[in-house]
Amino acid sequence: MPHPIKLFRHPLSGHAHRVELLLSLLELPTELVFVDLAKGAHKHPDFLALNSFGQVPVIDDNGTIVSDSNSILVYLAKKYGNGRWLPDAPLGAARVQRWLSVAAGQVAFGPAAARLITVFGARFNTDEVITRAHALLQVMDGELAKAPFLSGDAATIADVANYAYIAHAPEGNVSLKDYPNVRAWLARVEALPGFVPMQRTAAGLQAG
Repeated sequence: MPHPIKLFRHPLSGHAHRVELLLSLLELPTELVFVDLAKGAHKHPDFLALNSFGQVPVIDDNGTIVSDSNSILVYLAKKYGNGRWLPDAPLGAARVQRWLSVAAGQVAFGPAAARLITVFGARFNTDEVITRAHALLQVMDGELAKAPFLSGDAATIADVANYAYIAHAPEGNVSLKDYPNVRAWLARVEALPGFVPMQRTAAGLQAG
């Protein structure tokens, strides 16, 4: 029986969900380790020894420690993905990297930030981040009119990295109703064998 990969995470973190999702899609045995962000566990010396930035997620793969959600996705795809989740071909790899950059950029400062306001009480300019989220969703909807997945015809870590915060955008008062191609893409990701959802919260447009 392979050694389970420890995933240090919080159930409401979309960054942590990226890793949980890929571990499940890869059918890798996983031990989920709850990090109590509300109590500052991520700033405790024990955790800072795993990730000096004090952020979830972190994985411990039988003694190999990897932090940062997108870095972990690359590591898992390279080590366990048999080329399926991160292409070796230069253009295929570049297409995936483009969307990993979007996940760390436009997604983080748009829909993810909007959700941080409603779910975690973060102090961002609501109008600004929601406007940013819709600008991103417009571009994504156009791109997804041309291909079923973000980097082409097959699901990759590009889709895994972007899924959670787009799926949960309504929690941050960002409606997906005007983006049919984005909604169809979310459904395709959710139909992948081994898909696991992220815990929903009754916030924003999800309230009531």
